[in-house]
Formats: sequence, structure tokens, C-alpha cells
Amino acid sequence: MVMSFDSYMRDMIQPMRDDLTRIGIKELLTPEQVTEVLDNAKGTLLLVINSVCGCAAGQCRPGVAMALEHAVTPDHLYTVFAGQEKEATAKAREYLAPYPPSSPSIALFKDGKLVHFIQRYQVEDRSAAMIAADLIGAFDEYCK
Repeated sequence: MVMSFDSYMRDMIQPMRDDLTRIGIKELLTPEQVTEVLDNAKGTLLLVINSVCGCAAGQCRPGVAMALEHAVTPDHLYTVFAGQEKEATAKAREYLAPYPPSSPSIALFKDGKLVHFIQRYQVEDRSAAMIAADLIGAFDEYCK
């Protein structure tokens, strides 16, 4: 049996998706899904721009998981995967202006307004615990 490159990539990336979906974060796979969710979100919404890079695996995804163990969390949890669902990611990034495209990154919205954003450069040189602490601070401020 010969595995296609696309199948191989899906198999390689699935564990990176599972890091977030197994903790209750829903994937947005199309631009239409992104628009539907972000245009109609009430309350607080966390959006994780996932990535295959090492800082996503070592700091971003574990930091998000730690933060979501906190007593106060966002009402809605979503993710898009940069480099995989390219159109969905591009649509999500429209909601992150004026910030430049960045992956991994983490956005917190309240009633449709971006209120907290962690860019890649804020992930790269920080530990998962530091990212979790940053998110927990934002959750305590905006998710009550």
C-alpha cells in the first residue's frame, strides 16, 4: 500500500489537532464556519491559531490546555490550523486586525470584539506555564 503525501501529512498532523480537540476546542475548517462563529459569538470566545511548529507543540497548545483548567474560562473554544485549512485561517486572521498574521497565536474575543491577543513572538520565548498565566489573567478579566 502506497500512502499519498496528503494522507501522510494528515496522519502526521492529526496528533497536533488532537492536542486541542480532546480538551473541547472545536475546529473551524472553512471560511464560512469562521464567519458564522465569529460574527455571531455572544460572550467570550477563545480562538487558537494552531501550527506545526515546535513552539506550538512545546508552549502554545500545552499553555492553552493548562489555562483551560482554570475555574474561569471562555464560553466558546475554537481553533483553525495554519498551513492546513488555509482559507479558514485567512478568514480568521481578518478578525485579528491590526495584528499581522501569526501562528501559533491565541485570541480572546468578548461579544465579537478582540480583547486579548498572544502573537507568535509572545509564544516562542515563553514557557507553557507563562502562556497559561497570561491567558488566565485575560480569562479573569474578560470571562466573568
